[in-house]
Amino acid sequence: MVYQTKICIIGAGPGGVTAALQLAKLGIECIVADKATFPRDKICGDGLSGKVAAILDKIDPSIIKKFQQQPYKNNSFGIIFTSPNRRSVPIPFSLNYKNNLHNPRGFVSRRFDFDHFLANELRLQPKITFLENTNIVSHTLTKEGYILNDETGNIEIKAQLLIVANGAHSRFAKVTGGIKMEPQHHIAGIRAYYKNVKGLNEDGFIELHFLKKVLPGYFWIFPLPGGAANVGLGVHSSILQHKKINLRKLLLEIIDTDTEIKSRFSEASPDGNIDGYGLPLGSKKRKLYGNRYLLIGDAASLIDPLTGEGIGNAMYSGFYAANVAENAVKNNDFSEQFLQQYNKDIDRVLGPELKMSTTLQKLATRPWLFNLLMNKTAKSAELRNLLTAMFAEIDVRKKLANPLFYLKMLFNK
Repeated sequence: MVYQTKICIIGAGPGGVTAALQLAKLGIECIVADKATFPRDKICGDGLSGKVAAILDKIDPSIIKKFQQQPYKNNSFGIIFTSPNRRSVPIPFSLNYKNNLHNPRGFVSRRFDFDHFLANELRLQPKITFLENTNIVSHTLTKEGYILNDETGNIEIKAQLLIVANGAHSRFAKVTGGIKMEPQHHIAGIRAYYKNVKGLNEDGFIELHFLKKVLPGYFWIFPLPGGAANVGLGVHSSILQHKKINLRKLLLEIIDTDTEIKSRFSEASPDGNIDGYGLPLGSKKRKLYGNRYLLIGDAASLIDPLTGEGIGNAMYSGFYAANVAENAVKNNDFSEQFLQQYNKDIDRVLGPELKMSTTLQKLATRPWLFNLLMNKTAKSAELRNLLTAMFAEIDVRKKLANPLFYLKMLFNK
């Protein structure tokens, strides 16, 4: 079967769905093709930051309100950062969150459930053609656009513009976009689910433990409903290669022997397998556009270098890609030069945060420095409030991206 469309989105994860929903809101028809049939699982940390709610609010507030009522997600109101010296500092997403527990902005939800929820939103949109079980294996550029073919040879899609949202292993991103796996800008992660984990924060704060043996990576505990948790470990790929670390073995070792953590897992039991995945980091500026294409989400290597957040960044990139795509359709201009606005938008919206996280990630390579930073933060309400403000204000993230800020903070009494 042959399809023709102005815009084809490859991949129906959060970034691809966001782009499609925003295009539908703008009145533009599109095709979304994904190799999977939903629901399907996706290996992930399952954390949904306030960016998720913010973007869905922009597109259609009813979507996030609908999601807030789902029983399979856990509301989350902040992050607990724990330094190598085991100093824990909770940073809420908003200063007055205790007065707004009815309106959570952060969540933890298994990707099996969240992505299925988003896929159902695609199916509700008459302007979106959703092709599941469609594995695009070839893309040919012509004067009129791209011709895509699936692995069965039964589906052909002709599109004037591609939004590439098919993840960290995107063949298009590698071959056409020139984005390669670079160990110094990549984290290897593993994820497991556990039941009956003790000591989960009553307000659903996610936990990032910056243990000395995994720096600049971290061990995480993300609370799910009913005492369950997504538990995982992320280690910088350059460190992993150099030290030849077995991630699965290290994860189990931390759970079984770590003084602070093992007691919390004394009655816990695993729920499923330990699975691994790669996280391409946004610690390096990249060109995310080209002649008739835009790269978004993990295909664009936009994962936060410090926290590992990928879903919110993918959705933001999908939103801005859709807006640039709308202008391209209006002007009938899908050239590389015209599409460069997308990179400018990403640099403006996500750039300060990615730069800030890259700075903090570098600090985390030195345990004594990271300990000092956390000690200062624990003692300073002003600094904690500033870190809370970074979740909502770009100007604050720009300030926190400057290494001089940390030098002054660390060594001023």
